[in-house]
Amino acid sequence: MTTLQSAGVLLYRRTPGLEVFIAHMGGPYWAGKHERAWSMPKGIIDPGEEPRAAAFREFEEEVGVAAPDVGYVDLGTVRASAKKVLHVFAGESPGFEVDELRPGMFELEWPPRSGVTVAFPEIDEAHWAAVDEARELLVKGQVVALDRLEARLAAEADGVG
Repeated sequence: MTTLQSAGVLLYRRTPGLEVFIAHMGGPYWAGKHERAWSMPKGIIDPGEEPRAAAFREFEEEVGVAAPDVGYVDLGTVRASAKKVLHVFAGESPGFEVDELRPGMFELEWPPRSGVTVAFPEIDEAHWAAVDEARELLVKGQVVALDRLEARLAAEADGVG
């Protein structure tokens, strides 16, 4: 079985609690779903592309604006699904806001087997969420990235990181 490689950006801010920037996945499969229907902005790594470059490209494609120019740390990879590995890059950006969401689009035959191709937004909503809320909203495979982020921030606070 071929494992797909993807990469994403996990923005965070301390407000004083920890918040992360997450997006609700677009398209008909996620419509009407809330819990476990959110993701960090991410996507497939192109052949020959570096994971970090893919993460930033995908952020801009999905959100419609470039990821903020801040320091990023590599949180490693998480098993996003049985067939997909996600490389996660986290950056602190307390001032990041999106005035207007301009998501990229993807095409899908919808309804299935109808012969009709319809364009859908890659994401249909994005916002800052408290980390505890994000644990309930993110697709299950991405929750470990929150654990890693919290561990890294705790280590930095203790002077270890």
